[in-house]
Parts: sequence; structure tokens; C-alpha cells
Amino acid sequence: MKTNWILYAFLTLFLLPWQEVKAQFKNPPPQNLPKFDDDFWHWGYYFGITYFDFKVDYKWIANEWEVRPSPGFNVGLISDFRLGKMWNLRLEPGVFFADRTIYFRKVAETVPDLQEVDTLRHVRSNYAAVPVLLKFSAWRNGNMRPYIAAGMIWTYNLSSYENSVFDNSGGRFRMKKSVWMWTIGIGFEMYMYYFKFTPAIRGVFALTNEFVPDNDPESPWTKNVEYVGTRGIYITLTFE
Repeated sequence: MKTNWILYAFLTLFLLPWQEVKAQFKNPPPQNLPKFDDDFWHWGYYFGITYFDFKVDYKWIANEWEVRPSPGFNVGLISDFRLGKMWNLRLEPGVFFADRTIYFRKVAETVPDLQEVDTLRHVRSNYAAVPVLLKFSAWRNGNMRPYIAAGMIWTYNLSSYENSVFDNSGGRFRMKKSVWMWTIGIGFEMYMYYFKFTPAIRGVFALTNEFVPDNDPESPWTKNVEYVGTRGIYITLTFE
């Protein structure tokens, strides 16, 4: 049930535009913004939904984590540079808000005197993000144009607690502040009368380890964990 909203969003944002494409083949409408893609530079903004999870690698299997992601949101600005008829370079600085709960399923068995609150951590991550993307667009058909984009994202986690002296023994889950990620996604540009509207969906994957282990090497929460990195999807609605 928790993934139903993703399916609904996908159907709404990516299947419905094909009806518009089909209609354009039957009755091609007048082109909106016919000179829009000729400009060397233009700007815009975006907002949308994030659904970020954690990928966890273990040194050995014991006290495996159960990660339960919750929806967040993203918002930012766009600076688009035309490199050619089908290529664009995009800078999309913004913020990504992610909400995840980690359940340490076997900690209570390892340390029986722990309280129930010590078996879970609610992790809220506020990323200041600077994505740099290379975008490849298909030929424009009427007022529709699909594209694919990929690139790198540098993020700064404003709620990481990386330098905190408190760790899981003090009720605090720590993450690194600076993390590199890569992203890839697709979208459909729809040329409206006054602006270009684009629904898009992208995957995001951490390239560097976000994990800060506990101070005690024998910590029941983190001693068997080697790598923790963000992975997930985010949906954006873009106005340019």
C-alpha cells in the first residue's frame, strides 16, 4: 500500500501525456512558444515529491536494518544552457527533504536491557543540493518533447550531526554532511501558451558513504555496518 501513490503519480505524469501526443498526430495544433528552444539561456523553477531510501552494506549479517522511507519534497531553481538542437546543460540548485525510519531489529536481542526507543531512529535529512545535468531531447512534435537527463549532484546535509559527540548510545543517528550522488531520469516537455511545463521522474543514488559509525567499535547499532547511502526517486514539476 505504501507504494501505491508512486504508481498513481507515475500514471498521471507519464501516461496521460501520451494522450496528448496521440491527439497531436490526428489534429496538429499551432505551436506554442516556437522560438523557446532557440535561446542560449533560460531559467525556471521546480518542486515535487521525494521518496528516499537507504542502501545498507554489512561486514557480516547480524542486526540487519529495516529502513522505512516516507515521502518528502523538493524545490529549486533551474538555469538551462543550450548546447545544440538536442543537448542542454542544466544547473538545478535546490533543497531535498527526506524522511526515513531505521529499525534495528536484533539490537534488543543483543542487548536485552535496551528500551524500545533504542531499537529505532527517525532520520530526517535536509539536503542542500546542486545537480548538474546533461539533457538530451527528442525532436519536438507539436507541443510535446520527451527527454532524458543524467548527471551528478553534490549535496550538503544540513541535519547530519556528523560532528556531534552523541551517537546512537545517546539517541542520535549521525550522517556525513557532504555527499556525492548521481541521477538519471526522463520527462515530457509540454509547451503551453506562456511557459513550458515538464513533469519528470528521476532516480538518485549516493556515490559516497553517508555513514558515520558510533564511537564504540563494538556498538550494537553499527559495528557490522560498512556502507550506508541514499537511493530513491523524486518527481518534479518544472516551469520554465
